[in-house]
Amino acid sequence: MKRISWQVLLGVALIVLSVFVYFLHYLLFHDIHHIFIYLVGDIAFVFIEVLLVTLIIHRLLGEREKRAMLEKMNMVIGTFFSEVGTELLRTFSQFDAECDTIRKHLMATQNFSDRDFTRANKGLKDYECVIKSDREHVEELKKFLVKKRNFLLRLLENPNLLEHDSFTNLLWAVFHLTDELAHRKNIRQIPDSDYEHLVGDMKRAYKLLLSEWLDYMKHLKDSYPYLFSLAMRTNPFDLTATPEVQ
Repeated sequence: MKRISWQVLLGVALIVLSVFVYFLHYLLFHDIHHIFIYLVGDIAFVFIEVLLVTLIIHRLLGEREKRAMLEKMNMVIGTFFSEVGTELLRTFSQFDAECDTIRKHLMATQNFSDRDFTRANKGLKDYECVIKSDREHVEELKKFLVKKRNFLLRLLENPNLLEHDSFTNLLWAVFHLTDELAHRKNIRQIPDSDYEHLVGDMKRAYKLLLSEWLDYMKHLKDSYPYLFSLAMRTNPFDLTATPEVQ
């Protein structure tokens, strides 16, 4: 026989106690009419209580928990761009022969509005990058990413990312590129067909990076203007960017 769970035992005990108290009330006052008046009233209020708890309070708590989760995810995303993403964007933009066509959309300033960010996002969706680089620079990219491999693994283990599909896809794309590069002993000697395969992996990671970076910049501008100021002074698409305040 299966063991009865403690929840069932607790439920039975509470029902027995309720019946006992009602019976005690009847023994003391001999007023069954009074008992049923309050019993029916209490039962009727249960439906309102369910409405308040499940549809209103639960929803409010859910929204609060969701905002807290988003805040934690944005902290993780910020750490990623600080450690890997910004430098990776700087490298990819140097590889991208068509980068000048989108550079103006990515030069966000304090005057950028929501409409400007929306326009920039639309421009990125239709953008086709052209990755052209000598293999020596790809070798340098390999060294950078391999050095950050453990950091990327720790990010992938973060449970908060389960709620952020687009950023998880970005992490997988970057980690896959890292894995591909790490398996090449000497990129300078790989055949052209293999190099084109790596270019495809770089394009995938680059496009996902562009979209996530722009979304993160909007978050910083709306919530953390001082962090947004630094991000713009180190903007990987701004050729004149300098961290010093001018």
